[in-house]
Parts: sequence; structure tokens; C-alpha cells
Amino acid sequence: MKARTLMRLLGAALALMLVAAACGDGDDNGGAATDVTAAPTQTAAEPAASDDDEPEATGDTAAAEADDSAPATTAAPAEPADEPDPEPWRIAYLSASSANTFLLASVGELQRLADENNIELVEFDAQFNAELQTTQLQDAIASGQYDGIILVALNGPGLVPDVEAALASGLQVVLFNQIVGDDLSTNEPQVDGIAASVMAPPVVTGERAGRLTIQACEGLDPCRVVYLFGIRGIPLDVALRQGFDSAVAGHPNIEVVAEGEGLYLGPEGGINAIQDILQAQPEFDVVVGADQSLQGVELVLTDEGKLDGVSLIGLGGSSPAIEGVRAGRWFATVYYAPASEGRLAMEAMIAALRDGTITGGIDPNANFLDEGLVTSANVDQFTAEWDG
Repeated sequence: MKARTLMRLLGAALALMLVAAACGDGDDNGGAATDVTAAPTQTAAEPAASDDDEPEATGDTAAAEADDSAPATTAAPAEPADEPDPEPWRIAYLSASSANTFLLASVGELQRLADENNIELVEFDAQFNAELQTTQLQDAIASGQYDGIILVALNGPGLVPDVEAALASGLQVVLFNQIVGDDLSTNEPQVDGIAASVMAPPVVTGERAGRLTIQACEGLDPCRVVYLFGIRGIPLDVALRQGFDSAVAGHPNIEVVAEGEGLYLGPEGGINAIQDILQAQPEFDVVVGADQSLQGVELVLTDEGKLDGVSLIGLGGSSPAIEGVRAGRWFATVYYAPASEGRLAMEAMIAALRDGTITGGIDPNANFLDEGLVTSANVDQFTAEWDG
């Protein structure tokens, strides 16, 4: 094409574009805002339609063409929605003392099973204060926040009305280690509706300590005994002493020459108690007391050069007691299984929450070798469940 012809064609095209622009700037829009929504941009793979292209298909036509061009498909089933986790059970654990080394072994098992069974365990520390524990129990019931209560009672007879109130409010109740009621010779529940009562009856435990004392006193007349209460006057210690006295009553050579209070918190209580006793009663043959207290007694008697002449009889079966019996420093200990108590208590609570199961009384010591009377003759058959 010649250059002059090309220039004429370009000029005509430019004139047409100017006319079209002038028409678009007219007053036909009535002052309305211009629609600025952009049409989809064509890509290089999609050439612009020419005047010869077929008109756009209508909705019906497009649907028909789609049906012809693609095979029918079945919609995929919807993914099932994840079910929310069930609300956890909430259990109030009313401890006699959170610092007590025996109960620490129990609460370890309580917590393990709680974690495995979607249970929130809330611990209340009574600090060996019976009045505080009563208030804590009443508050837990009134709060309405709990499904069950696991209780280590400090005042078994006095807590009966509050346990009855817990049961009346629909709570499941499990006892361990301590009795709620007046009869301290049995572990059977003494309030109707209690799901389980897990413990060695304290009178029976005292009797077992008395039987070990009879063995230690064999051939000694008199046999002078120092008896250390844990906490003088609480139902547990009253029952332990009752059992002890009944066991040794027929042995006139056995005489309790001194008493003390060693507490249940560690060696310090035993250290203080035996130091006071030594000032008034320097000569004795046997000391009976909780394992925690006897650890302190052993330290003092070792310092005084008296340990070889005194038989130590513990209540607890802790690792220091088992090791002491094995090494010959302790005469014996009454075995306890605090971890087993905690496990059995939580298992009973779970069964009660699931279907209302009433387990009743459980004595963890019942099937132990020699009823749990640990001496040098059988010590290798026992494994401690707590560290004392």
C-alpha cells in the first residue's frame, strides 16, 4: 500500500473516533455517576470476538450446552462436623493436708486418673484444721460447681450432716483414708448413698501396731514403750490408740511410759517430740509412731547413741521405713498403700458418676502378706508406695 493511501485511511479512522467521543459526552446520562466496574480483561489466549461471531447463548442454551459437553457428577458428601468434647466432670478433693507426704502419693494417682478421664480435680487444703475442712465442704456443696466430692475427713463423726447434705444435692461422695461416722473399726460406709469408702480401718491398724509391739517386747519385763500420736485427739488417732491398747492389754510386761505428738508432716515433729520425752524419760525400749515422726526419732536416737537399744515400729510402710527395716535400724512398720488408696478412690468415683455404682468398703491392706506387718522376715516382699 502506498504511503499516501495509508495516511488517508488513518485520518478517516481518527475522525470516526472523535465523533464517537463527542456523542458519549452528551447530556443523555442525566448527571448520573459513570459505572466504573471494569469488564474482565481478555488474555492473549482469548482473541476478541469479531462481527461474524455467533451471539451469546441465553441461560437455557448455555445450560444445555454445558450438559452436552460435561458428564454429570455426583456431589461429594459433606465432611461430618467434629463433635465437641464433652464437658469435664468437676471433682472437689478435700484433703486433710496438701503437705502430708502420705497423701501426696494418693493425690498423684487421683490426678493421673482425672487426666485420663476428662475430669477436673480441684483440691482443697484443710491444713489439718477440722473446722476449716467443714467450711470447705459446705462451700463446695453450696457452689453447685461440682459433680462429686472425694473426702479425707478430719472429723468423721462431725462431718456426717454435711456429707448427707452433699448426697441430697445430687453429688457423688467417695471417702478414702478416713472414716465418716462413729464406728472406727470398719471401712463400710456409715452414711447411706456414699459410693465408696477406701481405707484400712484405723482400729485394725492400731491392733496391727500392737501385735508388732508384742513381738518387739518378747523377753523384756518390763518393756517400756513410747507412743507418739500423730495429732492427739482427732478421731484417727483416738481409733489407732484404741486398737493398740486392745492388742497389748493381755501383756502385763508392756507399759506405755511416755506419750508425744509427732504430727504427720515430716521428721521435725518426731525430733521435737522425742527430745522432750528424753528429758523426762531417758530410758525406753520401743517407740511406736507414724513413719514421718519416726524418721526424726531415728535421727535423735542415733545422735544420743541409743538407737541400737530401741525398737522402732512405724505406721505407714514408707520407703524410709522399708529401708530401715531391711537395714535393721527399724524393728517393723505397718504397711500402707496410699497410691493404691488414691487409685481405688478415683476408680470408684468414675464408676459412680457413670452409672451410680455403689462400691462400698475397700481395705487396700486386706490381701497383703502377713496383713501388712513388715518385719525383717518378710521385708523383701514389700515395695513402698510413698517416700515418707
